[in-house]
Amino acid sequence: MTEITLYNSKTRRKERFAPDDPANIGLYVCGPTVYDRAHIGNARPVVVFDVLFRLLRHVYGTGAVRYVRNITDIEDKIIARAAERGIGIDALTAETAGWFQSDMAALGALPPTAEPRATEHVPGMVAIIERLIERGHAYAAEGHVLFEVATFPEYGALSGRSTDDMIAGARVEVAPYKRDPMDFVLWKPSTAEQPGWQSPWGRGRPGWHIECSAMSEALLGTEFDIHGGGADLQFPHHENEIAQSCCANPGSGFARYWLHNGMIRVEGQKMSKSLGNFITVQDLLAKGIPGEVVRFVILSTHYRSALDWREEKVAEAEKVLRRWRNLAGAGAGAADPAVLRALADDLNTPGAMAELHRIAADDPGRLLASAGRLGLLTDDLGGWNEAPVAGGAAMELISELLVERTTARKAKDFARADAIRDGLIAAGVAVKDTPQGPQPELTPGFDPTKLEALR
Repeated sequence: MTEITLYNSKTRRKERFAPDDPANIGLYVCGPTVYDRAHIGNARPVVVFDVLFRLLRHVYGTGAVRYVRNITDIEDKIIARAAERGIGIDALTAETAGWFQSDMAALGALPPTAEPRATEHVPGMVAIIERLIERGHAYAAEGHVLFEVATFPEYGALSGRSTDDMIAGARVEVAPYKRDPMDFVLWKPSTAEQPGWQSPWGRGRPGWHIECSAMSEALLGTEFDIHGGGADLQFPHHENEIAQSCCANPGSGFARYWLHNGMIRVEGQKMSKSLGNFITVQDLLAKGIPGEVVRFVILSTHYRSALDWREEKVAEAEKVLRRWRNLAGAGAGAADPAVLRALADDLNTPGAMAELHRIAADDPGRLLASAGRLGLLTDDLGGWNEAPVAGGAAMELISELLVERTTARKAKDFARADAIRDGLIAAGVAVKDTPQGPQPELTPGFDPTKLEALR
């Protein structure tokens, strides 16, 4: 059996992966808070842990791995966004969770074994909080319930921070009802306008951290093999998960291996809306960038390193994938073991891609099966390479025409709006109207020369 080594964030070293039960491997990854479109930073852990999921299934068997990735569908950002849009929270989260699932499928991510929603597990959260209070690790105050950090001496072991560092470097809420600034919320009261559930402490809703503890316990048990997520979650989210789960279940180690992926920068800068470089997955797909290309770029950097998203990387990825798809054909050869060895070495996807370049040059018959280890060159991501490629000028003109169409519709100039739509269709550009605006998609019959007549 292939030996897998993983870098354990908690021990800060690479370790041989030895599951407690090879027939029942548990993997939990923190999923999205669904109030908007998923950005490329949200996509990175999905793609990274999809590769781990595929690796574990290959080594231990498809039925031996239970992969849980949650959906946070109750959180203050969700409440605020629903109010801003004037729609119900259920309607908002149903829409945005659907967007997330569709976007991740476009990147070739396999569905997790289970995808629990926080709102489905509130009774389990209440039960854990009750156990924490009974064992002296939590206390009720002014309708809130807080975890008392001082009762868990191991707090900070995952992030390697001292209490002073944690207070200085974290968004620690100072409130009069807290015994210590580091104590964190397990339960908080809800107003009449906010969603809430009845509890021993009054009507309220759970804190964010308790949600993952309850969902992982319900679906994987009190102790499981691997917990993953972005490096930004290491503190305080994962630190708090460990504290509350271990204290609620004495003798449990919660997760045995912790994996964290690095963050994404855009053209060398931190991604943020204020800088105008905030990129969603849908933004990329709408520009005609195939999901497989996005996946390739994400995997081209080792998961623990920061990834710098650059346009030239996207262009190079598309070029490489087109070449590989042309070389691979319907190839039925077996996967090259060197690719598996690279992935088994702490998910060394750049190393695996280097092997794919070698295989493409020396033995393309094995390319299809070998790339499949990374979820590349799969049938579900195929077809895009057969479609035409639009240059920057053509895409710019399409964008201008779509803006003009939107303006015409608002002005009730439906004749002009319909003429643009029909002209785009005739040129081989399908238009899909979405809540984020019209999204173009090139079809195999795309003819950029027909666009000029629409000006």
